[in-house]
Amino acid sequence: LLDRTVIRESEVSVCVIDTGANNGHPLLAQSLIDDNCLTVDPNWGTNDNDGHGTSMCGVALYGDLQPVLISAEQIEINHKLESVKLLNKDGGNTDKRLWGDLTSQAINRAEIQNPDLLRIHCLAITSDDNRDQGKPSSWSAALDSISSGSDDDDQKRLIIVSAGNVNDSIEWMRYHQSNLDNSIFDPAQSWNALTVGAATNKTTINNSYYQGYAPIAGFGGLSPFTTTSLECDDKWPFKPDIVLEGGNAGKDDSGFTTEIDDLSVLTTHHNYTSRIFTTINGTSAATALAAKYAADIQAQYPNAWPETVRALIVHSADWTEELKRQCGINPNSRRRDYANLLRTCGFGVPDLGLALRSAANSVVLIAQETIQPFKQDPSERKPSTKDMHIYELPWPKEVLEGLGDMDIKLRVTLSYFVEPGPGEIGWKNRYRYPSYNLRFDLNNVNERKEQFLRRLNHAAQSESEEEEDSTGSGSGRWLIGKNARHHGSIHSDIWEGSAADIASCNMIGVYPAIGWWRERAYLGRVNKIARYSLIVSLHTDETDVDIYTPISILVTAPVQIGN
Repeated sequence: LLDRTVIRESEVSVCVIDTGANNGHPLLAQSLIDDNCLTVDPNWGTNDNDGHGTSMCGVALYGDLQPVLISAEQIEINHKLESVKLLNKDGGNTDKRLWGDLTSQAINRAEIQNPDLLRIHCLAITSDDNRDQGKPSSWSAALDSISSGSDDDDQKRLIIVSAGNVNDSIEWMRYHQSNLDNSIFDPAQSWNALTVGAATNKTTINNSYYQGYAPIAGFGGLSPFTTTSLECDDKWPFKPDIVLEGGNAGKDDSGFTTEIDDLSVLTTHHNYTSRIFTTINGTSAATALAAKYAADIQAQYPNAWPETVRALIVHSADWTEELKRQCGINPNSRRRDYANLLRTCGFGVPDLGLALRSAANSVVLIAQETIQPFKQDPSERKPSTKDMHIYELPWPKEVLEGLGDMDIKLRVTLSYFVEPGPGEIGWKNRYRYPSYNLRFDLNNVNERKEQFLRRLNHAAQSESEEEEDSTGSGSGRWLIGKNARHHGSIHSDIWEGSAADIASCNMIGVYPAIGWWRERAYLGRVNKIARYSLIVSLHTDETDVDIYTPISILVTAPVQIGN
């Protein structure tokens, strides 16, 4: 593997915040140098005496090592590693009330050591002590504060966090009801973090010792280890955001369940002088893999914001047939069914290839913009909504109309980082926790620009976000719908319609909704500028249809944006 591995010089790093790392491992040594092994407590040292951190590093660098070792192809690594020891197996750091501050210290140490790196933070340490139906905690709020840059110089950061695990083999016997009954762990409820749950494609058991055992989960289904937010209060974000490979477990004819190496992710062992490889599973493995995905995207698109990298991962995700079957999704499913699906496995399994490129029958448009959500006019008693952006999309109208009734999938993803409300005042209300909210909408078939603007202005001026009215919002065409997609700080939805209908729907509006910047104007944030990433894609399953070329010609000029 080392002989066919090419390590590119890179300014992209995955910072694994965990139990330390033993970087003398031959598969890690070139990518994780001594200077980049750090700790929040100098008395602990930087070494990994638990094994979890070194295992995370292996997946964050290579992914699952099993297919990598079997392959004969050249392996390219386009990012480096950093390690910050946050948890010490031999004691210390047990007061979980301090973990938000300690996580901030860990991130600061990495940034001081290498201030110019494009960094993905990977955190798979969680606690089941604070699972308050999805309500923010001091730790999750710290992640939101760190990622939004509200405590320093407005620097935005992508933090990828694990959803937490069902580690009880007795619980696995109740699969997959056990997934639904076990809520995500603190700080996975963070609004800004990319929260990762676990699915699995591992269903083959080769070890003869486990003859008679069968995999618990089916191919493409939820991993037995993953937690969900189905039991969380409906007003908080859907978590996890995505699911990735987290391994499977086995069961025998009596129903006895156990972990099996064949059903786990292969990675690097911390005691490498006696054993090179080990296995890892659960949402930890999935989180490390998500960090690798994010680093691959950041390496290809160095100008992409953290909000954009998060959006690309979510935008590329889809639900496997098994995930949909497990959650009862069928052609007659209602919006509530999709809300439950989102609370179980987020937006599904990301496709890294899709996130990295456009094909002839698929095109992706990306905007990174700033917006001022609110304003305080000295002549007015109360603050008000300020900016709204209108994008006139470069749809090749003649091409799309020529395709007639051919099905086209239009997907929109909006990603931004909120600043958490100071203290815990108002955290019981989802409109008082985030600094601001953003929303998107698309004009209806044959809806003129003037009509569209009036509709968006009405929505933007609304004082609350109750169930939308039926005055022509067009929500019925969306798979998820406005009310479900507007949870948290990343919103994604899909409309599958005819090419002819989509041809006339060429305007997207991004507008603000209520938040504490406006509601608590005395804190002096009401006039702040925010930023967001917007991704729009068109896709058809017809491989002989080229929609990419005509759109690429049209976007040689900048897409028009109006305030």
